[in-house]
Amino acid sequence: MIRVALLCALCAAPVAAQEVQPQDIPQGQKDYHAAEAGTYKLDPYHSAVIARVPHMGFSYSVFRFDAVSGALTWNPDDPAAMRLTAEVQVGSISTPVEGFAEVLKGAEYLNTAANPVASFVSDSFVPESDTRGTVSGQLTLMGRTHPASFAVELVGVGKGFTGDENGNPVIRNLIGVHAETQIDPQAYGMNAFFTAPIPVVIDAEFARSD
Repeated sequence: MIRVALLCALCAAPVAAQEVQPQDIPQGQKDYHAAEAGTYKLDPYHSAVIARVPHMGFSYSVFRFDAVSGALTWNPDDPAAMRLTAEVQVGSISTPVEGFAEVLKGAEYLNTAANPVASFVSDSFVPESDTRGTVSGQLTLMGRTHPASFAVELVGVGKGFTGDENGNPVIRNLIGVHAETQIDPQAYGMNAFFTAPIPVVIDAEFARSD
């Protein structure tokens, strides 16, 4: 959290020093064609993976996975050529219930010792408009792989502030998306407490790396 706060402060510092106006700060565009072709790397400091697990028909329990990584090959002129790979360290799960994350990592639940990584590898990108589309592929969780499709909304693309590997502010080409899907917990071998479909919500920002 300290590093994230420092990164945000560093990103804001040059803007304040130059006394620019809000309209001078680069903002994302709502058109996927505006993102330059190239290879992009997921920024874990501006990304989140959330599982909204039904609590036996009464409510949703919200779990966050804090360690995520990924790479995106982007080609707005040929969406069929786009590729996405992403990984989540399942053991990075967090919950507001004290001690419950450690229980969930155990053999009776997510069994992170045997299956520490969940992954997604895309098969296809299908744009439906300038800001919406579907990304389909193979989702692996708990050692099992099944097809999955994400409804994707483009949040913004273009040049914007981010940080380099040392936390220094830089401007790069960015792509930000919001994606949602549902998984069948029984298909992935979860125990009997998990039967209803589990919504998975992803907010991700990718920075061009090539």
